[in-house]
Amino acid sequence: MTAFVFCRGHCLGWFPALACLAVAASTLLQPALGADLLTVHLDQAKILKMPERTSTLVVGNPLIADVALQPGGILVVTAKSYGVTNVIALDRTGATLIDQAIQVLGPSDKVVVVYRGIERESYSCMPNCERRITLGDTASYFAANLGQTGNLSSQAQGQQK
Repeated sequence: MTAFVFCRGHCLGWFPALACLAVAASTLLQPALGADLLTVHLDQAKILKMPERTSTLVVGNPLIADVALQPGGILVVTAKSYGVTNVIALDRTGATLIDQAIQVLGPSDKVVVVYRGIERESYSCMPNCERRITLGDTASYFAANLGQTGNLSSQAQGQQK
């Protein structure tokens, strides 16, 4: 069986017809998907207000985003890794109150990525370029930056006591 679509009075074969239908379907579905999608940039957080009856939170993939419920029904969503996941809020009876999709995108600041063969390093350039810890960087570069950040944090906490 051959499918045909008429676009502005012209008959198209089955392959162009499928392509035309796919574009039309994606155009129609895009606003619906975007309306329910919470976008968070890597290494940032967003806040959502949860219904008062929320007693349980379920995160589809906590490696992509993590959540923490604060007093007053404030939900803090923290981006952890690239991808899409969801958070579901349930009441005490197990009824679904919210099923919110969460998309984690790359950093929102100006990032410069340097490749040295297969080695990758990332720099935050606002206004000066400084090393940053970014998923996907070479393991040794990532570990060195993470170690320095941890040492600095430990030193700062030691000074505050």
